[in-house]
Amino acid sequence: MPNASPELVQKAVNTIRMLSADAVQQANSGHPGLPMGAADMAFVLWTRHLRFDPGEPRWLGRDRFLLSAGHGSALLYSLLHLCGFDCTLDDLKRFRQLGSRTAGHPEFGHLPGVEITSGPLGQGFANGVGFALGQAMLSAKLGAGNPVAGHFTYAIVSDGDLMEGVSAEAASFAGHHQLGRLVYLYDDNGITIDGNTGITFSREDVTKRFEAYGWQVQAVGGRDHAAIHQAIEAAKADPRPSLIRVKTVIGYGSPKKAGTSAAHGAPLGDDELKATKEALGWPVEPRFLVPDDVRAFFGQVVAEKQVQKRAWAEQADAWRKANPVESALLDTHVTRWVPARIQDRLLEAGPGADATRKLSAAALNRAAPIVPSLVGGSADLAESNLTEIKGAGAFSPSRRDGRNIHFGIREHAMGAIANGLAYDGLHIPFVSTFLQFADYMRPPVRLAALAKLQVIYVWTHDSIFLGEDGPTHQPIEHLTALRCIPNLHVVRPVDGEEVAVGWAHALTRREGPTALVLTRQKLAPVVRDGGFDAAKAARGGYVVASPAGARFTVIATGSEVPLAAAALELLAKQGLHGRLVSMPCLQCFEAQDQAWRDQVIPPGLPVAAVEAAVGREWWKLTGRDGLVIGIDRFGASGPEKALAEAYGFTPAQVAARLATWAQGC
Repeated sequence: MPNASPELVQKAVNTIRMLSADAVQQANSGHPGLPMGAADMAFVLWTRHLRFDPGEPRWLGRDRFLLSAGHGSALLYSLLHLCGFDCTLDDLKRFRQLGSRTAGHPEFGHLPGVEITSGPLGQGFANGVGFALGQAMLSAKLGAGNPVAGHFTYAIVSDGDLMEGVSAEAASFAGHHQLGRLVYLYDDNGITIDGNTGITFSREDVTKRFEAYGWQVQAVGGRDHAAIHQAIEAAKADPRPSLIRVKTVIGYGSPKKAGTSAAHGAPLGDDELKATKEALGWPVEPRFLVPDDVRAFFGQVVAEKQVQKRAWAEQADAWRKANPVESALLDTHVTRWVPARIQDRLLEAGPGADATRKLSAAALNRAAPIVPSLVGGSADLAESNLTEIKGAGAFSPSRRDGRNIHFGIREHAMGAIANGLAYDGLHIPFVSTFLQFADYMRPPVRLAALAKLQVIYVWTHDSIFLGEDGPTHQPIEHLTALRCIPNLHVVRPVDGEEVAVGWAHALTRREGPTALVLTRQKLAPVVRDGGFDAAKAARGGYVVASPAGARFTVIATGSEVPLAAAALELLAKQGLHGRLVSMPCLQCFEAQDQAWRDQVIPPGLPVAAVEAAVGREWWKLTGRDGLVIGIDRFGASGPEKALAEAYGFTPAQVAARLATWAQGC
């Protein structure tokens, strides 16, 4: 940090406070309290520790800063502006306005320097674990002195972050795996929206809890710059992940609202904002003031950071020259390189009918050797999900280069950690569990879709046909619920060919997450008119069979494609013919041009859909006169064949329903 008088340092900190308070007041919406209380710790971190370059916000050697307490977004935006990032005063003045880059909570991709989409508490905490995990894995693969070995992941977390259960899952994972380049500053202000945290967060000893997880824990005063600096230094030197409890006053400087919940989630108000500025010795006008000496000071800070970057670049260049093989491997991670003909390579595994989870395992293990950035694991279900990369080893404290991740029974953290891996952009993460337990990880799935992250979900045991485990494990509403999430592609394949196309889609899709929904049970083979055409299957829906004289179209997915085919064979023997369409990805199909959609589902023919799920999304394709054969009640414990009979999913039962419906069309 450049030499600065105590008076200039205090002026710089107050600049952060007042820019944030002014932005919230101008928007008449937001959370001024956290930025005002946390300004000192943020100042110390950004000026004395954080490595960054506003000219190249995502350079590989930067430290990562995550504002997990995303409701304090004005703090981050103020720092980005002062530190020379592409965040202007006009951006601050348009805080929380429609179309503004300075959204109410930070959004990844909207503004340079914003590393994650944060706000739902606990998510950023777990995302940071994903950043640190990815760094540890890649650094171990590259060897000593590599360009990713030296950076840290820092975060500011809040009381709310620590209350959310996902942070407990993620902290336990991080402590077990000794992710020591993780440094979290806990804004310990003791206030939430409803009041003092003592109303619900009084018996828990946060220090002992995190020490039990295997973290280093320190405690400092929120305005003691020397202590904050020393604590960060100690955290960086410790091999364990670190939590620094920084005792702050929410809304610091506000005469009437400091230390109260009134400073948390609402503007100070014009009168209190004026009183705050007067109390801090700050000019009442103009708003959004950045004094010249403060701007010059931050300019010097940035200049020093750029010197650090140049030194890193020189070291990185020397490493690359000395390590050409590892350098090439690093490049495959930076670009998340996938072979151009990945779909063809996966299809070479050969056609086949089996449980689609088994076919997926074959595709995964065909992809892994040729996609170095592909890593992932399961929530203690790898043997059931069949998601182990053979021969790649498991990441652990003693083996850092393993590509298989044992997340433990922590679905929520698993999803959020995968998001961290994806945000950092150096891995293609996949995670897996039973489809039923996608509910446990829905928040990070939604955020992955919102932030356009490349994450792959492998969800197996996809229907009542998993059998005797019963309704607690049998997903009914999940396909419909997941398809409701914008930008999440849900792929439910029927055989080896569709599985290969689904995996290829997931590996090459960069603008959002992809879910592969797979069966536990073995499926019958599907015979297609003219054979399998991967290009057609990749469009989300395609014609399997179109006999002459067909009077209707049947859409099916996954395990219901061979079921529908068998039902149509029974009807054909009665002289009633129907077309069969496989639709492994409804979202992909809906993105096609109208001509293709009309070719697959001709407008003049009645439409039915068959899926062993709630299936409400199919009505938009079938229309009010169509038919949806689905399930509108929970499953039951019993053998697969007995369940098929009980729930109307035998070929004869489906054929009967189709016949009755078709005769009325």
